[in-house]
Amino acid sequence: MQNVILVGMGFMGAMHTQAYTQLPNAKLVGVVDAETEATTKKLQELNLGDVPVFATLEEALKVDCDVIDICLPTDLHTRFALKAIEAGKALFIEKPLALTSEEAEQILSAAEKAGVPVQVGHCIRFWPEYMAFRDFHQSGKGGKLLSLTLQRRSGRPGYPVENWLNVGERSGGAALDLHIHDTDFIVSLLGTPQSVCSRTTVDSTGPSHIFTHYNYGDTIVSAEGGWNYPPQWGFQMAFQAIYENATIEYDSGSSPSLSITTGTEPKEAMPFKSTGGEQSQLSGGNISDLGGYFNELAYFIEQLESGSPIEEATLQQAALSLKVNLAELASAKSQQPVELA
Repeated sequence: MQNVILVGMGFMGAMHTQAYTQLPNAKLVGVVDAETEATTKKLQELNLGDVPVFATLEEALKVDCDVIDICLPTDLHTRFALKAIEAGKALFIEKPLALTSEEAEQILSAAEKAGVPVQVGHCIRFWPEYMAFRDFHQSGKGGKLLSLTLQRRSGRPGYPVENWLNVGERSGGAALDLHIHDTDFIVSLLGTPQSVCSRTTVDSTGPSHIFTHYNYGDTIVSAEGGWNYPPQWGFQMAFQAIYENATIEYDSGSSPSLSITTGTEPKEAMPFKSTGGEQSQLSGGNISDLGGYFNELAYFIEQLESGSPIEEATLQQAALSLKVNLAELASAKSQQPVELA
């Protein structure tokens, strides 16, 4: 059994809390949040009123725990990650890992020195439809990948405490906080691109929409992500992969969500393994269930329980995805391609 202390009970912290209630080998033993009264109320709504709430991590660490799960604003990641590592605890930390590559390297160096296992919340690696797509790609059944496009779009976020997502200095804007999911998935699928070329729209929240071309030779890869839609616009994640012998399409708002067209056959639903997580109580209708949020934490806890190393969404992988994403932002600023490999 892995005893878990959760740090940050905002939207993502609540998602993680629900996942832990469904994992038989994990137990939430404490939550850290400065808004103690509101956090206590949230836990009661989730039938977890017996879980203690602490104002600081230092207080919480007096409780016997194995894991610290950080779901804080990005600008707080480095400080709290280093505290968790110093305490010798296994660490799960939300994406993006940090705001700069220097901070990411600081976390990576500390974790390697302490020898603690760490996983980063790049949940798309664990999202059922994306997992099915990656399995198909790796099988080689489609032949050569000709082109890949991905989208991640959202209405203006209005739920974060202190509106931190809409403060570019804290979140990196949609180009870093939202779009990095697709950047990470592209890198996990195809490796480091030779270069990136990006353009962004910028407003008071920072880079609010980004369009990027990733240079993988004669395979055309592009992605866009943004949250500069009206608040009630909703949420969409999607991709289209065109191979020599097949086309795979995914749209979170469609049914079926994942489809495949091969040869002269008509388009048909593509099977995938659904998540083990149940319906989310706090998703606001944007996400039907816990999806990759459940799968990533299930994987993390299983690896800890078995003593096996973390091999997916590792610190090293997250640092690389951050490097590529920051190169995209540098390209947008300079209006020039940025070389990576």
